[in-house]
Formats: sequence, structure tokens, C-alpha cells
Amino acid sequence: MADGNYSEEVNVAVRVVHMACSLCEKVQRQLISTDSDQVKSKDDDSLVTVADWSVQATVSWLLSRAFGSQNISIIAEEDIQTLSKSESSSLLSNVVNAVNDCLDQAPRFGLQGPKSPLGPSDILDTISRCSSRGGPLGRHWVLDPVDGTLGFVRGDQYAIALAMIDDGRVVVGVLGCPNYSVSKDGLNEYNNRSGVLSGEAGCVMYTWGGSGKAWMQPLVKSDEMFDWPNSARVVKVSEVDDPAMATFCEPVEKTNTNHSLTAGVANTIGLRNKPLRVYSMVKYAAIARGEAEIYMRFARAGYKEKIWDHAAGVLLVQEAGGVVTDAGGCPLDFSRGLYLEGLDRGIIACSGVKLHEKIIGAVYASWECSNL
Repeated sequence: MADGNYSEEVNVAVRVVHMACSLCEKVQRQLISTDSDQVKSKDDDSLVTVADWSVQATVSWLLSRAFGSQNISIIAEEDIQTLSKSESSSLLSNVVNAVNDCLDQAPRFGLQGPKSPLGPSDILDTISRCSSRGGPLGRHWVLDPVDGTLGFVRGDQYAIALAMIDDGRVVVGVLGCPNYSVSKDGLNEYNNRSGVLSGEAGCVMYTWGGSGKAWMQPLVKSDEMFDWPNSARVVKVSEVDDPAMATFCEPVEKTNTNHSLTAGVANTIGLRNKPLRVYSMVKYAAIARGEAEIYMRFARAGYKEKIWDHAAGVLLVQEAGGVVTDAGGCPLDFSRGLYLEGLDRGIIACSGVKLHEKIIGAVYASWECSNL
């Protein structure tokens, strides 16, 4: 269990993310096997699923139960705008059922669930509770209930990301990766739907600020009790510092990503391996586990990076021995609300200082040739 000022938060957060992973696994299998009413499009045309709302409601309820609803600040991605519409009644019903089924399992994870099932209004209130705006002062939980929703819908990689920010610094990071096997090289071996249905355990990774370590646990099987430390083992970044040998990750989606700039940087520093295009914060997990060395993300003009897409993953890489900055070499600033304000061009995460320095230099060389 975590030592120091954040031991209780880490203990609760890890258990909560395990529960969220269990919920997501069940919903993803339903998505793959049926055409049920599980997916909607938001106003920005991005996808949202039963799992997104259900995880947010579940995590919100459990954190409020553990730390007091009056004393907790939660920042999360989803709102109830779509879910509360009259035409979404069947969708809301699915969310209510998923949340209650998950909360029924709370004792198996060493947590307390509600004394009676939550109703639709309870669920909507619990989701709406995640409306904090963050900022430089106080403690704020940051949740991306399903990071990589498109990957989730396609039966591919996704993550449940939970972090805590204390006075502007990320101090707790937990990342649940249900389709990222705990076995070595689990990312490369993963093969879309066959991976989902194989039954091989995914992982939950966690750390806290100043620990200098990151840990990985296997997901708990449906017939098992969660028992700390749940076979946790320390993970660390790769020692590869030769670009020709390095594996690098980039987002799958092209909508908000400049793949051409990434290709230019890769060519400049001599990266020979093809990019590993991965959905979600699993990219950060791969670096923290030593199965990739570089993650480059260059957003297109006008796109603002949100803190819930990075907080947990950034801390995991840093505490596992890696380096994460913006493309100008400056630390990411999580103290300015919902967005990573002041971000210089993009985000660079590396397993070590040498690779990081080479990439930062290559960014300047490639920038003028990009289409930004």
C-alpha cells in the first residue's frame, strides 16, 4: 500500500479503477456481441457509450462515499446533456443497471456500496457531481471514464484513467487497461476482438508523486476477491536510448493529430520502427512498462489538450523513470483548469533523457516543414 500523505487515496483509487475495469469489460463484450442501444454521438460528433456514463457515475459515487461528497472535487469528461433527454430513456436504463450491477460488487474489492439500488435521478446527480473546474489550489480528482472510446467500441485498446491533483501537481495516478495483458509485450500481441474474448487478464497501473516507482496489478477475475497487493510488481521504463532501436507510439485518430509532423521528427532522429498507433492512454502505460520508448502527440491548430487525457499517464511515466514535457521541453501545467494551457506545440513522453533531448531538437528542425 502507498506510504506517505496519499496512502488512503491510492488505496481507494486502485480498487475503484479495478471495479470500473470490470464494468467496462462487461459492456464491451455486449457491444461486440449485440447491436444494443449502447452508443451515442455527442454534439462534437465524438462517441460516448453506456460505459462512459456508468464508469463516471460509479467512480463518482465511490469517491464521494470514501471521502465525503461535500469535501470532494471531481473533474470528469461526461455530462448528462444527452443522457437526460426523453429519447434516451432506454440508454439511461442501461446505465442505471450497469452502475448498480457494478456497485453490488463493491465488497469484493474491499469497498462499501449503497444500501439500496440507485435510481435514474441518483445516477444523473452522481454524474453531474463531476463538474469541478480544477485550478491551482486544493485537491481535485480527474477522471476519464473511458479514454479511447473509439477503441472501446471497436474492441480495441482503451483505458480508465483516474488521477488526483493537489495544489496544481498530479500526485496520484491510476490507469486501468482491460485489454493490455500483464504478460510481457502484451501490446504487440494484442489482436483486436480476439484479445477481448481471450480471457487473458488486463492490468491496473498506479503510482503516487515522489515514490520513484510505478506498479502493475493484474485485473481481478470475476470469481476472486481483491486482496492487496494483488500480485503487484514494479514496472520501469526501457533502457533503450538508441533511436534506431526505439519503439514509438502515436494516436490512431487523425482528426486532432498531426501524423506528418510525427513522421518528420521520426525521420530526423533516425527512428526505424513503424509507429505503434494505439488508442488511449495505453501509450503512456506502454512506456511506463518498458514496452515502448517514445510517445509523440502533436495536435492540430485550435485543439486544446484536456487534463483528463494525460494526468494519470504522465505521472506513471515520470515515476517509472521517464520524462514528459511539451514539445518545447517545458513541464505540463495541470494547475490551470480543464485544459493544458500554454502547451508548446505538443507532448513528448520518453523513457529517458537522451531520447527526449534528441526529439526536442528534432521538433525544431521539423516544425517549419509541418502542415500546421
